[in-house]
Amino acid sequence: MENYYSLLGVREDAGSQDIKKAFREKAKHLHPDIAGEMAAGQMRKLLTAYEVLSDRDRRCEYDRAYSRFAAKFHFDYRTFLREQADIPESQSKLIFFQLLHLEEEEAVAVWEKQGGLNFRLEKYLDREDWMDCAFMLAEELDKRQRYYEAFVLLVSLVREERSRPYFRHFMEEVETFLKELVRLRLKSVTDTGTYADCLESLIGLGFSGRDEARWMRSMAEALLSLGDNGQAGRIFREALVRDPALPNVKQLKKKLNVS
Repeated sequence: MENYYSLLGVREDAGSQDIKKAFREKAKHLHPDIAGEMAAGQMRKLLTAYEVLSDRDRRCEYDRAYSRFAAKFHFDYRTFLREQADIPESQSKLIFFQLLHLEEEEAVAVWEKQGGLNFRLEKYLDREDWMDCAFMLAEELDKRQRYYEAFVLLVSLVREERSRPYFRHFMEEVETFLKELVRLRLKSVTDTGTYADCLESLIGLGFSGRDEARWMRSMAEALLSLGDNGQAGRIFREALVRDPALPNVKQLKKKLNVS
């Protein structure tokens, strides 16, 4: 059903004089001497729109009919994406859309259904959208005490940001979030080996030597508890190179026979 208001280029509350003026302006450009015979169809549509909207009774009838039409066929982006359940690109967009519209539960549920960490959002979203989506998703996972998954997403963001800046000044918040996650929560939800692997993935990402030294100290402690004294000693020595004033190392030095 044609939208006569859009056709004439007027608001839905336009008065009769505005409608007449708009019709005359558009009719000039559709005259056969200017637009040629090909514009005849457009001119007929324009004339119909003008005749309907110029007549009060016909306009009221049209408004009622069009409102029913618009309500029936109004495009719902969320519903459209939900219906594309077997298309990964649509599901990626649905996750991002739901996060933006504060529908976090469904966003996380869709992400889980698509495979969680195995679902590569970066394959289906534009780079900037992926980075925004991953950060918001990490926040929601953190709230649900799913710290390991949040950690993996944040590390991927930091790695991408280092290669080509996008977050820029906002990156400080991302890094603070990641460091607090590691310091306060990650160890409680991972086994010792996984925890050590997580810490290792942070080394070389561009954090300060002080930060790296503390993570390497924790790695050494984890490896020591696993019985890998040789690797623990090597990493601990590297930590001391990065920060000779590294605190809380007296017992570790003794256990690893490091002077």
